[in-house]
Amino acid sequence: MKRYLAIDIGASSGRHIVGWLTDGQLQTEEVYRFPNGVSKENGHLLWDVEALLGHVRTGIERAQERFPDIVSLSVDTWGVDYVLMQGDREILPCYAYRDDRTQEVIEKVHGIIPFKELYRHTGAQFQPFNTIYQLYWDHLAGRLEQATDFRMMPEYLMSKLCGTAVHEYTNATTMGMINTETGEYDSEIIHRLGLPQRLFGPLEKPGKCIGTYRGIKVVLCATHDTGSAVEGIPMDGNIPYISSGTWSLLGVKTPRPLNDEESRKGNWSNEGGVGYNRYQKNIMGMWLANRLRDDLCPGMPFSQIVTLAEQSTFEETVNADDACFLAPASMKEAFDQVLARRPENPGDYFRCAYRSLAVSYARALRELERNTGCIYSKLVIVGGGAKNAFLNRLTEEETGKNVLALPIEATALGNLHIQMKTEESASE
Repeated sequence: MKRYLAIDIGASSGRHIVGWLTDGQLQTEEVYRFPNGVSKENGHLLWDVEALLGHVRTGIERAQERFPDIVSLSVDTWGVDYVLMQGDREILPCYAYRDDRTQEVIEKVHGIIPFKELYRHTGAQFQPFNTIYQLYWDHLAGRLEQATDFRMMPEYLMSKLCGTAVHEYTNATTMGMINTETGEYDSEIIHRLGLPQRLFGPLEKPGKCIGTYRGIKVVLCATHDTGSAVEGIPMDGNIPYISSGTWSLLGVKTPRPLNDEESRKGNWSNEGGVGYNRYQKNIMGMWLANRLRDDLCPGMPFSQIVTLAEQSTFEETVNADDACFLAPASMKEAFDQVLARRPENPGDYFRCAYRSLAVSYARALRELERNTGCIYSKLVIVGGGAKNAFLNRLTEEETGKNVLALPIEATALGNLHIQMKTEESASE
């Protein structure tokens, strides 16, 4: 029996999930889970890449102990972040996307290439943490002078396993530097920003085997976790989706990128899929509730938090996408500063957060339908957030759509599906 290992790492945790087919049905088992998160050093938010790599290797060992017949593995993570390399040596620190260092260079980048022009080239939404701004900050700080490569986080981890460094297409499209026409790095953007051309090689598509580790093939999945999540959604036709985790990614498959003016004004993004474009928008997501829990009731089970939210009658909402919620010192204080009436208890804060997310989902879905010219009757929600029946109900009420909540590990499933297709093609 052929078994496959999906290593799916999010901003707050990672998991190793083994998958195999029994009578044509995909079976899975989680064999290892570990915490993830940023640390703060010298005023900056950083990733501990050594610890991440250690967990990746430990999880593979656990998987092989349980299932010695694993034939391939792949790693997916969040997008935009990378590790600078000088040969095989890391240039540290490795900054996390919520670090605010890019604020000082955004206007400089837009002074060289106005965002309107960037959007025409790339169709990538504006986010202050986009890789283009991170790399330009590194450029001005002199960190690129000795760099021979940068590796997006999943490609970095796989390169440390098998020794082969590549740039994978779906993850590269989160950078804000991929040309919508060519599907490759935009050479004009690189030249005008003065970035070293040597850092930007060809892009590889999901499904390529790049080496081996402990006798297991290392295969490229859609290494951006949302790319894999969409591959893992069981869809009857093409319907809008929300991949609900730390971020909520709301979007739909389209044949080609949409980089028109209405899409730019709505800050929609075009990201690579496996044979299609993903037209989607970042919404703040479970980050709001996670950080509120840290402030108000650390360690309280989310099932209890949802009950408190359901019991609340607090009706005011916030703009869930306001920049003040991106990385506040206190999420509670961030809510207090924008609400006209201060909540009286934790349930009020959580009800406000969940209702605000549902309103944001509905607003984004209306924009999506206008911009694509398609009206949809259904909306599918996957990921950890799909377990929140209260939020699902609020979303159904606000959107007027039939919400299909699938609390599945869609990202890991998509990761596994791509590996299986790769093995099937290699066997033909």
